[in-house]
Amino acid sequence: MTSPANLFANVPKRSSRAPAAPFLPMSRAEMDKLGWDSCDIILITGDAYIDHPSFGMALVGRLLEAQGYRVGIISQPDWTSVEPFRALGKPNLYWGITAGNMDSMVNRYTADRKIRSDDAYTPDGAPNKRPDRAVTVYCQRAREAFPGVPVIAGSIEASLRRIAHYDYWSDKVRRSVLFESKADLVIFGNAERALIDVTRRIAAGENIKSIRDLRGTAFLVPQGWLPDEEWTVHNSTRVDVPGRIDKQPNPYAMALEDPKQCAIDNAAPEPDAQPILKPIVIMTREERQAAAREKARKTVVRLPSFDTVSEDPVMYAHASRVFHLESNPGNARALVQGHGDRDVWLNPPPLPLAMDEMDNVYDLPYARAPHPSYGKAHIPAWEMIRYSVNIMRGCFGGCTFCSITEHEGRIIQSRSEPSILREIELIRDTTKNFAGTITDLGGPTANMYRLACKEKTIEESCRRLSCVYPTICSNLGTDHSKLISLYRKARAIPGIKKILIGSGLRYDLAVRSPEYVKELVTHHVGGLLKIAPEHTEEATLSKMMKPGIGAYDEFKALFDKYSKEAGKKQYLIPYFIAAHPGSTDEDMLNLALWLKKNNFHLDQVQTFTPTPMAMATTMYHSGKNPLHKVTEDSEVVETAKSGKTRKLHKAFLRYYDPENWPVLREGLRRMGRGDLIGNGERHLVPAQGGEEAALQQQRGDRRPAPTAPMGPRSDAAPKGRVIEVAPKRGAERGLERGRANARSERVPASTPFMAPPSKVKPSILSTIKAKPRAGRK
Repeated sequence: MTSPANLFANVPKRSSRAPAAPFLPMSRAEMDKLGWDSCDIILITGDAYIDHPSFGMALVGRLLEAQGYRVGIISQPDWTSVEPFRALGKPNLYWGITAGNMDSMVNRYTADRKIRSDDAYTPDGAPNKRPDRAVTVYCQRAREAFPGVPVIAGSIEASLRRIAHYDYWSDKVRRSVLFESKADLVIFGNAERALIDVTRRIAAGENIKSIRDLRGTAFLVPQGWLPDEEWTVHNSTRVDVPGRIDKQPNPYAMALEDPKQCAIDNAAPEPDAQPILKPIVIMTREERQAAAREKARKTVVRLPSFDTVSEDPVMYAHASRVFHLESNPGNARALVQGHGDRDVWLNPPPLPLAMDEMDNVYDLPYARAPHPSYGKAHIPAWEMIRYSVNIMRGCFGGCTFCSITEHEGRIIQSRSEPSILREIELIRDTTKNFAGTITDLGGPTANMYRLACKEKTIEESCRRLSCVYPTICSNLGTDHSKLISLYRKARAIPGIKKILIGSGLRYDLAVRSPEYVKELVTHHVGGLLKIAPEHTEEATLSKMMKPGIGAYDEFKALFDKYSKEAGKKQYLIPYFIAAHPGSTDEDMLNLALWLKKNNFHLDQVQTFTPTPMAMATTMYHSGKNPLHKVTEDSEVVETAKSGKTRKLHKAFLRYYDPENWPVLREGLRRMGRGDLIGNGERHLVPAQGGEEAALQQQRGDRRPAPTAPMGPRSDAAPKGRVIEVAPKRGAERGLERGRANARSERVPASTPFMAPPSKVKPSILSTIKAKPRAGRK
């Protein structure tokens, strides 16, 4: 990879550009105060405008402002009319469109396709402030408001829908968002580089239709279009499926295999003929690699067309596999996919930001607060992250249900220690109601800060889908010393009482550094630490690309050891997914039995939601496993699709809840496991008739159950999972979103099941008395 120009290399001197606006304007009155007659760029977002780097529109807006452009924001416009899109006038350069920090469909619907009753990114959590498929709707309205103005779409919704994709909510394969939105350009992944380049070129008078060479961009072209005659096209079915293997010649053979060719080669030369020289070119390894990279730079891989993948699930799975194999910016090739008589062209992914670029992005003059127009409205997503600090981007875990890798990439992009410490001091000095506790130092994963491949050349040539599955790669650096140093310096800042870690922890990496686990457990756990084993059964974990449950046991042993040494009572809160592709009824039963054995009563449970472009979504739709080569005869992935089965799988995670007992009884009998129905300790659910009394007891005698809420999924730190939040007991509800017929002995209905108190072991969580805390990121 060639090093690109620094993001801030051409930023005008501060003295020659306008001072930063207190907030980017959302009205004509604010523009007038700034002395603006128009905006260069108008950004439209489905979220409330919060001027903080964790919110995509604020980050993009401040970045463009630093480049000398006038940027306005239209937040959550009423899409039923075109007038709200004219509020700031006509943009001089282009519209920037985003659904917000979450995919609008994930934001608006539960895993059961039911409309959500609230929206964490809206003032007072009000629902229905954004449309379905918001990018498409906003693009169309912006085009209607001022025809002829270029439209650029971005954020996680556009990024994950850039090619033909399975859409869970309509249960069909949909075309690229470029077709539905009519956007001129989609910028996917980390958008900073492409956004600055395209803005400069449009400002210089270049037509957006001619900007076709920027990494991280997708656009429509005529069928068969190529940038120039030097480009070659590879069919994806030849890339992923071995073709004919030619027999290699024997270097020690005394004669050629073909006697006719041998006769020609040994024939006497013609009179006066010049000898034919055939020089042998010996290339070094570096030269061969450079030649291969140059060839790849001029190669585009043609994916099966939209018509093909929409009709053939096997070809859909094949296209998904190739798409993910071409995701490393060091070796990825351009992709093209036919949609009727036009092609969707995807340039290679963007190059990661260097550390000083990340620092500059997060050091921009954010107001670090919601726009004043919201008054005293409560915005849940802001409350979750207001005291947290994002220290890195990206994730090399490759979990198949997660969208981080498709959006932010596998290469970790980290900020420097000084930049992070400055932000902590800024929170201390400027954030209202700050009481001394930083709720998170993290990102997509808490402990991948500054971890990378040991050799840059290896990183650039790697095509693995995960650096940690099935085992941690020997080329991956797992030294946590830089993160330990950051923790120590952060908690030493005057005025900082506590640094908590709220982001999810990759525990299979953490056990490689017992010193890190000790540091974390001793100083940075507030009684509860969430981790995500996701499942216990190997067959399901292999479809998730997650480590076996043994890694959890290893981490728990260290966690308990260091908690005891610190004299603290602390507990792990494990998260699990129900109805994931590859998870059978028996797998979910075994998970439930594991939970019962370990006395876990889960309040927050996750039901798998197929999000666009995730590999687990491919398994859900196609029934094939794209982690291996896909053919008609390749592995079939069993998937829970019916509402009844998904409800059963979710019920297994909350086996103790009386509301789930009827579902579990029916499911256990169908599975031939009626022996698990009864009133003894060995049974999973009680016999018939105890629900009403148990529910009454549950409602009348509740102990507060502490929660460890995870922050809302965001563009800055998208988690890629959808959490279904079950009814809480006591403490504040977290904002999880990115939210056979064997018979057993029956008890008469008049005799409700009441287990003897002396035999009931309390849940781990019910033994903890926790005060409600400020939300975490």
